[in-house]
Amino acid sequence: MSAALGSLRKYVSTLRKSDEVSTENVYVNGEKSVVDDDDASKELTTKADPELNPGGLSFEEDAAGGLGRHLGVFSCTLLIVGRIIGTGIFSTPSSILGSVGSVGASLMLWVLGFVLSFCGLFIWLEFGTMFPRSGGEKVYLEAVYKKPKYLVTVIFAMNAILLGFTAAGCIVFAQNILVAAGHAADRWATRGIALGVIGFVTLLHGLTPKLGVLVMNGLSVFKIIILVFVVVTGWAVLAGHTRIADPHANFRNAFEGSSHSSNDYATATFKVLNAYAGWSNVNYVLNNVKNPVRTLKIAGPLGLGICAVLYLLANVSYFAAATKDEIRHSGVTVASLFFRNVFGEKAQKALTVFVALSALGNVITITFAASRVNQELAKEGIPLPFGSRFWASNWPTGKSPLPGLIIHLIPSIVVIIAPPPAVAYPFILDVEGYPQQIINFFIVIGLFWLRYRKPNVPRPFKVWWPVAVFFFAAAVFLIIAPFLHPANGVGDTPPLPYYLYCLVGIAVLVFGVLYWAAWRVVPRWFGYEFVPRKETLDDGTVVTLFSRRKIE
Repeated sequence: MSAALGSLRKYVSTLRKSDEVSTENVYVNGEKSVVDDDDASKELTTKADPELNPGGLSFEEDAAGGLGRHLGVFSCTLLIVGRIIGTGIFSTPSSILGSVGSVGASLMLWVLGFVLSFCGLFIWLEFGTMFPRSGGEKVYLEAVYKKPKYLVTVIFAMNAILLGFTAAGCIVFAQNILVAAGHAADRWATRGIALGVIGFVTLLHGLTPKLGVLVMNGLSVFKIIILVFVVVTGWAVLAGHTRIADPHANFRNAFEGSSHSSNDYATATFKVLNAYAGWSNVNYVLNNVKNPVRTLKIAGPLGLGICAVLYLLANVSYFAAATKDEIRHSGVTVASLFFRNVFGEKAQKALTVFVALSALGNVITITFAASRVNQELAKEGIPLPFGSRFWASNWPTGKSPLPGLIIHLIPSIVVIIAPPPAVAYPFILDVEGYPQQIINFFIVIGLFWLRYRKPNVPRPFKVWWPVAVFFFAAAVFLIIAPFLHPANGVGDTPPLPYYLYCLVGIAVLVFGVLYWAAWRVVPRWFGYEFVPRKETLDDGTVVTLFSRRKIE
């Protein structure tokens, strides 16, 4: 915690400094030069040291095309809030309590998730201000791990495309809407509504991008209002002004029944981190952000801070209004349980509509960012069916990447249709989180490596060392611990093996290695190779294309 606070103090000083200083000293080949503040929307790091340029496109080429820079601090803050507040805080506290066994342990994990998320945010702030372009981890991995060429790009692409679905939010929306309408949330009704949601969101962002941003911002504000209402209601419960008989029961002997299994805590931590996931959402869309360095430094901490405070207080409200057994058996609608206990059945139905709208807002926000990541991967020339030119474009409007949205749509449909929702929801949370921890591990290693190899390149923000070390240690623990045998012997996704989600995550990354080898290594066995060239599309987007050439 002290490490995170130390980095926060350094952050505030760098933000203040950016207001006061009009020039910045940078080093090019070991010699000091000056870069002035007119370059607010440029990439100072690669200007000072072109060797660090991530991928095959320059900063100007990467930012070309689409709507341009239209997102300010307000929209970026809501982009983070809308991504973080979704299904997690309303749906997963019961699963987390079931994993760790006690109210005290559950609350401690939510605090740990908050601290880890802020540590991660500060690391991503350093990378994001050094390389203010869309793509997030794709860009940072490419800047560090340049050999073998395109390997990290393809591995990241497999994770982003195959595991970048938003099925969980669609499923939660469908389940809550069915409950509110008085219908049973049976398998095919849930799937049908979930498919309608992901289809609607794809068309919203793909055909009416400005309306999509307005809807996204509106739902983000709505979600803040919902959580504030839950928090205020929780205060009333604790004060004894509601029909809850003993609101303090769960806080006496709060750690009673705590699990002693590392696996249980690791699995629960994945779910907490998934609930906080989204603090890096602006990093994925920086090509669309006005004055990206300054905006990122403001919107990141502000958005995550709002969510962290609301999350912790909302959990206290849940535990004040229901017993441990009620929460454990509430399924994916713990917020509905909260309102039923406090206000009655009619209020429960009303809240299910609110939770459904929150899930919808989360899907809209995730899809907005994911489509930009998919477009960045296609612009890099990753071999995809029908060629990269189409997937990198902003067809048909010239302003929004509908092809990138379609890439996101396909795995979402598969996940919605294939497994039964009761098993799918907890498994999806686990399998999405595990490969990300592996990526986080290599991101932090990359941070250390760049600090060692390139100590003097411009860094508009520098994370404090202990913060990065703490985040690194947590990533290592979260990679290893899920393989340890859980206390109940079966984990939280029976009848599936407790370690299956780890293996699925690793398999996706290994598939990326094989895909890269088939593209970059195998052709050489047959005497030819793929060479890159750049092409500017009609909408202004610059894309890398590859042509086959015989090796002489």
